[in-house]
Amino acid sequence: MAGEKAIFITGGASGIGQAVARLFAARGWRVGLADVNAAGLEATRAMLPEGLATTHIMDVRDRDAWLASLTAFTAASGGRLDLLFNNAGIAVGGLLADTAFAEIDRLVGINIVGVINGARIGHSFLKATPGSCLLNTASAAGIYGSPGLALYTASKFAVRGLTEALDGEWAADGIRVRSVMPSFINTPLLDAVTQGSNRTARDSVRAAGLEFTPVEEVAERIWDAAHGDRLHTVIGKTARRLAFAARWMPGTLRKQMRRGALGR
Repeated sequence: MAGEKAIFITGGASGIGQAVARLFAARGWRVGLADVNAAGLEATRAMLPEGLATTHIMDVRDRDAWLASLTAFTAASGGRLDLLFNNAGIAVGGLLADTAFAEIDRLVGINIVGVINGARIGHSFLKATPGSCLLNTASAAGIYGSPGLALYTASKFAVRGLTEALDGEWAADGIRVRSVMPSFINTPLLDAVTQGSNRTARDSVRAAGLEFTPVEEVAERIWDAAHGDRLHTVIGKTARRLAFAARWMPGTLRKQMRRGALGR
């Protein structure tokens, strides 16, 4: 048990978290699955080799639950936490001026405070495992702000900034800090309905002619990010195009974003 590498995944009941669990388990890692969705956790565990996974029902906003879950997981892993995948998140679309304060508080609580909780509480567990890594899920939305996704964009810029800061802070502790910045993935996050309409984010992506990145490809790139030296790993054609435009054609990109906003 002590020789097995160990990964703890928030948002492990579906989507990217589920795909990452399957990939890492297939490569011999012990997996801790955390989510608020108990049925989804069990479904993911059933996809993994027998005896390699534990499940932890927890809300990332709950600091006591974080501590209890990581303590239980590391007890099962022989004290190891090689990779903490800070992945849980939600999406809220629509104009910020029309977004209910309850939705604002919920997204900020999960996408920002939840990630900070994982980093703060996970630090001591990661420090106890030589060569460990904190990997945060940001997004292509953290490359350049998108109209209609202001709140989500702000949360992913926060994750990006946190990653950069902790990469410096934790170097002396031997902890690598990384982020992944995927573009549109065919996961339940895209089923969120845009405020003030009956369209989902999935509908908007299709209408714009943008592609979905297969979740299996995302998982492979996450494996690479966890083992490599790149601070931010951009995943998918849309994200790569956005990163290129933000760096080399910022004025053109700004005009495109403004045209998109005015065309609502």
